[in-house]
Amino acid sequence: MKVIFAGTPAFAAQALTAIIAAGHEVALVLTQPDRPAGRGMALQPSAVKQVALAHGVEVFQPLSLKDAEAQARLAGLAAEVMVVAAYGLILPQAVLDLPRHGCLNIHASLLPRWRGAAPIQRALLAGDAETGVCIMQMEAGLDTGPVLLREAFPIAGDDTTASLHDKLAACGARLIVDALARLPLPAAPQPAAGVTYAHKIEKAEAAIDWTRSAAELDRHLRAFNPFPGAQAQFAGQTVKLWAAQPVAGAGEPGCVLAVDRQAVVVACGSGALAVTELQKAGGKRLPVREFLAGHPLQPGDRFTVPA
Repeated sequence: MKVIFAGTPAFAAQALTAIIAAGHEVALVLTQPDRPAGRGMALQPSAVKQVALAHGVEVFQPLSLKDAEAQARLAGLAAEVMVVAAYGLILPQAVLDLPRHGCLNIHASLLPRWRGAAPIQRALLAGDAETGVCIMQMEAGLDTGPVLLREAFPIAGDDTTASLHDKLAACGARLIVDALARLPLPAAPQPAAGVTYAHKIEKAEAAIDWTRSAAELDRHLRAFNPFPGAQAQFAGQTVKLWAAQPVAGAGEPGCVLAVDRQAVVVACGSGALAVTELQKAGGKRLPVREFLAGHPLQPGDRFTVPA
């Protein structure tokens, strides 16, 4: 098929790679403008742009799709379908109506649960038992369109946002290739019940509240890995906690109950958290034995409980 592809991060890049490999003609790739990144803050192309350039596909990086010039450029391609994955721009109705088969979105949740910007993190924070990918026919509302294909799988007890992202990206790439091969597909309207919104992750949410249960804080650490990292306060310093397991234990929330070369055990509102990987501000992620060499912790020490 003749396809326009719109996407920006690595999640979308995997889908674009799969569409090209399947033999479809990608007439144009839309992606966000290059952004400054790294220590030198040099402009960096998006993951999708890198894939497009590697395959000789033309790239278009408009600031908006609302102007007539951008819409005319898309219309002139006479594409049969537009595939959208984590693009970052709103598609006006005029763009949604252009392709014969409309615009298909690859969404990393089981709609109507977790419509919106951060479905992977929200599913982990909520303790969902499963997640998955929906291929959705786009319409004007936020992730409200009917679903063409869906695939679900369980969330593992050790899944982080990073590991779930990779599973969902692979699933989405496979599903969109399947959908393109089978168009037109019947579209199932989303049920009215069970709608939740995955609001964008704010850095302030990463702060650890030790009065919560160990099970909740385990999910908290996994949801904010790799970004922005779950943050605890100790002696006025920020310490990021990257890996832990809920364990039996009781004490004042935030109190260090035990320390050895494998873990620092911290009391929570219910149970305790055995923390196995930490990072001081400006430092590297370290296993406990290496972290303790420069930052001795001992039973009775206290992490700050947010007011």
